Amino acid sequence: MTDRVPARLDDIARHAGVSKATVSRVLNERPGVSARARKAVVTALDVLGYERPSALRPRSSGLVGLIVAELQNPVFPLFAQMIEGNLARHGYTAVLCTMTPEGAGEDEYVGMLLDRGVSGIIFVSGLHADSTIDRSRYEDLRRQRMPIVFVNGELPGLPVPTLSCDDRLAGRMAARHLVDLGHRRIGFLSGPAQYSPVRRRLAGFRQAVRELVGPGAGDLVELATFDVTGGQTAANLLLEQGATALVCGSDLMALGAIRAARRRGLRVPEDVSVIGADDSLLMSFTDPPLTTVRQPVLAIGVAAVRTLIDEIRGRGGRAGEQLFEPELVLRSSTAACPTAATR
Repeated sequence: MTDRVPARLDDIARHAGVSKATVSRVLNERPGVSARARKAVVTALDVLGYERPSALRPRSSGLVGLIVAELQNPVFPLFAQMIEGNLARHGYTAVLCTMTPEGAGEDEYVGMLLDRGVSGIIFVSGLHADSTIDRSRYEDLRRQRMPIVFVNGELPGLPVPTLSCDDRLAGRMAARHLVDLGHRRIGFLSGPAQYSPVRRRLAGFRQAVRELVGPGAGDLVELATFDVTGGQTAANLLLEQGATALVCGSDLMALGAIRAARRRGLRVPEDVSVIGADDSLLMSFTDPPLTTVRQPVLAIGVAAVRTLIDEIRGRGGRAGEQLFEPELVLRSSTAACPTAATR
């Protein structure tokens, strides 16, 4: 093995018309090499059939990595569809990667995408939303000058363009609607607190409830997993504490909350009001049709693609977070508090 490396350097240097020291500097990504010499070495690698180091591989102008948290929650396929469609309109093809407990993780996907020479990567509700993660993985990408964009989940202090739903406003919207209906025992259920959208929505909810109801309100909170089972479990705990209304961190959790209420012999919305989040597909067809806080998926998706393309083309603006306003969608899962008339 030790004889093959010098032989390879000799071959490349001879073909490129440069010294072995120059070849070594190029292969090891060291400075002090002219653009002309670097191009000659790279050309020699290709002609002689040697594999280029990852930093010297060409980036396909047509490929963009799209890493999505998962696909079980209907809002994530909707994000993927919107972003993929907008990328296609700009001449790019999305390489979709979705994380599952038994499959590859975000770091493995990033490595694969870099090997494929993508022009940039969009992360949708990825590890960047987790306040406990090691942010060095993203710092490494920035050092490599890889254009990246975050969707839903800012990492403070990291210079990455971020497009997010205004979760604080979403929490306030849901709470105000229920207070206006006469509810005072309002529960909040969502995913783990390590995720920044959860903390923001909870902060907005608590602020609104305490301002509108009183300083002792806003403490009915249960955090679980972001799925139907998690919603059912958390809702049971809140209903045991006398909640007459539930603000949920996702539409799937809201469906679990409705199941929990019905298994306790309660009617929705006559006995318990339930609000979801995202306005996933088919939520207008559930029983009852679900009141929810709609996430502006189309606007965020369009902005994420435009921002990434600007980054790819070297026209990126100042890194920071742009918030998009959610919308309260009123359907049939919320109603006046059944005890409001007796107060």
